[in-house]
Parts: sequence; C-alpha cells; structure tokens
Amino acid sequence: MSNSLINDVKKVYIDTFNKEPLLIFSPGRINIIGEHTDYNDGFVFPAAVNKGIVAGIEKSDSNISTAYALDKDSKIEFKLDELKPSKEGSWQNYVFGVIAEIQNRNKTIGNFNIAFKGDIPGGAGMSSSAALENSVAFGLNELFNLGLSKEDMIFISQKAEHNYVGVNCGIMDQYASMFGIKDNALHLDCRTIKAQPYKIDFKDHQLMLINTNVKHSLSDSAYNDRRSACESVSELLGIKALRDATEADLETIKDQVAPENYQKALFVIQENKRTQQAAKAIENDDLESLGKLIYASHDGLQNQYKVSCEELDFLVNQAKGNKHVLGARMMGGGFGGCTINLVAKSEAKAFSETASIAYKKEFNKDCSVYFIELSEGTHLIK
Repeated sequence: MSNSLINDVKKVYIDTFNKEPLLIFSPGRINIIGEHTDYNDGFVFPAAVNKGIVAGIEKSDSNISTAYALDKDSKIEFKLDELKPSKEGSWQNYVFGVIAEIQNRNKTIGNFNIAFKGDIPGGAGMSSSAALENSVAFGLNELFNLGLSKEDMIFISQKAEHNYVGVNCGIMDQYASMFGIKDNALHLDCRTIKAQPYKIDFKDHQLMLINTNVKHSLSDSAYNDRRSACESVSELLGIKALRDATEADLETIKDQVAPENYQKALFVIQENKRTQQAAKAIENDDLESLGKLIYASHDGLQNQYKVSCEELDFLVNQAKGNKHVLGARMMGGGFGGCTINLVAKSEAKAFSETASIAYKKEFNKDCSVYFIELSEGTHLIK
C-alpha cells in the first residue's frame, strides 16, 4: 500500500469535510488457481495483494451522507433512508449496496462521509469492487460499533454485489480481500468458508501479472449465464453444487445437457480438482507441477468454459514459448483483464519486455505489467 495514496485520501478528506478521518486499507486480490469454482461451492486459491483501496471515513454532522470517489472525481450525497440502486455500472452502487445490506440486518448507522482512492488497475480482474465494498463495511462497523464479524462483513459485501450491482458473484473476492495474510495464499473452501493459509515462497520464481488492458463488454451477463448453466446441471444431478459431482456423475446425464453446458460443468469439476492438487504442489515445493496445473486451468477457461479472449490467449501463448515461465493463465471473470504468470525471477523483466513488444505488435495496444506482493487483508491504518 503506497504512502502517497494514504496521504492523498487524508488530505482531500480534511480539506473537504474538515475532520480527521479513520483510514482503512482494503486490498485487491490475485487468484493462483481455481477460477469460477467459488459459486459452485468449490475450492479457490486467492491472496490479497499490496494494491488496493484507501478509504477515509468519519461521522457527518449534517442530515445527509456523502461518498467521494477521488479516482473518478465524483461525489454523491444521499439520505440513508432513501437508498436505491443507481443506474447500472455506477460506482456508488457498491457503497449503497453495503449500507442497504447493513440496514437489512437491523443495524443502525448514522450519517457519515467517506472518500476513497485506489491503485488497483481498473478492469484487471483484481477485485477492486470487493475491496471497495469491504472498506465501506469495515469502516461503518468501526465508526458505529456495529459488532459485525469479518465474516458478517464479507457476506454483506457479497449481497451488495448481488442486489445493487447485479453480479451474482461467489464469495472468493470478498474473502481474500478481508482475510488476506501477508506472504500467504489462502486455500479456501467456498462451502465451509474456511481457509488454510499457505506460506508462499516460490524461491527463485515469482508471480507476475500482465494486464491486457481490454475489457470486453459481455462479462457480467456471460458470468450470470455460466452460473445458471452450472446450477441447472447440479439440479439435473440432484446435488447442491458441482463441487459434489465427479466426471463419472456428469457422464450419466451427458445426453440431457447441451454439449457446451456439459463442457462448462466438466471444466468446473476438473478445475476444482486442479485447485486441490495445486495446494499439494505448493506444500511439496513442486513448482513444475503447479505450473502445469496453471496452464491446464487456462486451457479449460479458453476451450471449455469459454471466458477467455484473443488478447489473453496471446499472452498465455507468449508464456508457453518461454522456458522460464512455468505456468500462465487468465485470472478473474474473463473476457479481458490479466494473465498471472509463474516466472523465474531472473528472467521476469526480460519476459515482460518481449511479451509487451509482441502484444503491441499484434494488437497495436499496450499491455501493463505488475509485480505484486502478498499482503494483509482489510485493516485500519494506524
């Protein structure tokens, strides 16, 4: 988390509201493996990172509340008892949704002012939305002594996204952002909401992100569409979620499902297994196997789940052509955003440069490279 970000938020807050705010950092996240498994009650392997959102929050003396998105230079005033979703795609829905869900739990909050700014690249698939939701939930809990646990807060954030943003997301993003542990990834069981932390020391390798800087617009509707495909296959199988299915179970209903939905369900079952194998590989310091699993994950996302795009596939192919990269895949919901790459430290810079040049030549567009550190989850900045 950068000090300049903290100083910016603090200064603007004091200039705007004449009060010293409580300051909260809420991180974005990466996911090593386990994509689209979270809403199927499966396993995921995320980690909080050192890019995120800093929010300043304090009680307001007036009869209205204000939210100020510094990045967008956009400020909105609202009454707590008159909340309703703004038009689709508005940043304030993340804030309103959290307030509404807290009120739905019969918790009383008073008027407040919040200002926030982040350094998570937009559209990178690093969950800036979950970071924002968590910072609002955490801040209001601190400010008004609501007695919410961190687990309560992540469900509030998730419901905000379902009911105000219109994305029927799983729990991974909110969990990773809230519960992150420095230098650890969290092997999270999305059914029990319990995670096993794994100390990440890739020795002479590291994780590197390459952002395609594209966001193809079908992502939200395509996401909800895949979710309902998974749910309908689960229903046919008479199970709660695809997490409970084996490939053999899926075979038994093959003739009752459209071939593309069969492939989607097969991907989820296989990806869930890969995520568990990845935990073993990390435990055994077996980076070769981890890399193969990461490549296999991309292959499934591209060809079975069909949430990749040509820019992501191009970057993964660049990685495959470089013996210093052990694994690469698209990360996040899909249709744009980042690839995550497991690359030799000594060769990371060279690989990022050759991939960037090739990408520019292919798409006449720049990609962006991020080196990240695994960080602590949502917390008060002392």
